Amino acid sequence: MAARDEPVRRVPLQEDRIRRERMVARLREGRGIRDERVLEAMRLVPRHHFVPDALQGKAYGDHALPIGLGQTISQPWIVARLAELVALKQEDTVLEIGSGSGYQAAVLSRLCARVFTVERIPELSEGARRAVRAIGIENVHFKVFDGTYGWSEFAPYAAVVVTAGCPEVPAPLLEQLAPRGRLVVPVGDVTRQTLRVISRDPSGAFTSEEAGPAVFVPLVGRYGFPS
Repeated sequence: MAARDEPVRRVPLQEDRIRRERMVARLREGRGIRDERVLEAMRLVPRHHFVPDALQGKAYGDHALPIGLGQTISQPWIVARLAELVALKQEDTVLEIGSGSGYQAAVLSRLCARVFTVERIPELSEGARRAVRAIGIENVHFKVFDGTYGWSEFAPYAAVVVTAGCPEVPAPLLEQLAPRGRLVVPVGDVTRQTLRVISRDPSGAFTSEEAGPAVFVPLVGRYGFPS
């Protein structure tokens, strides 16, 4: 997604509301999302603000969509699933790796106090920032950098959400996770991964569990895949 110089195009309010309600119903009834706070966040954030104009008609379908530069906006179910897995509290501070369109960060922002999101592609980061600010969200903070290093300045984080596939869990992200924190990351090869939920106990030890298959674009960086 290129940086936007114009305000994000809006669809009629009633049409937008109906499409979002249908999306939330599918997430609850067809996809098994049970966290009511997550469902409400998905209802509040207009996904069509985060997709290219040519794909506005597909914005609320349960599928990923291209946003340019070889990247995608994840399907609504994946966005909701990641948000549900990290089990956020309103006072939490969250690190997101891979800003992409900005949609995941916008959803997370409705569930916690602050989101720090890192994106290696400047055009995507700027496009995400514009889209997030255009809908009045101010508690998301953006940085252009190799996301596999995390964002140590504001660590530790109550949760870390990685929105791209990794060959293994980047060590800096583990280091930046707070005790009692949760890290959700897709781990595998460039075509298919498994979601892992990693928890850190008060002593600093980590435990890991699998949360099902996933398909994400590769996370490129020092602790990810080569460019």
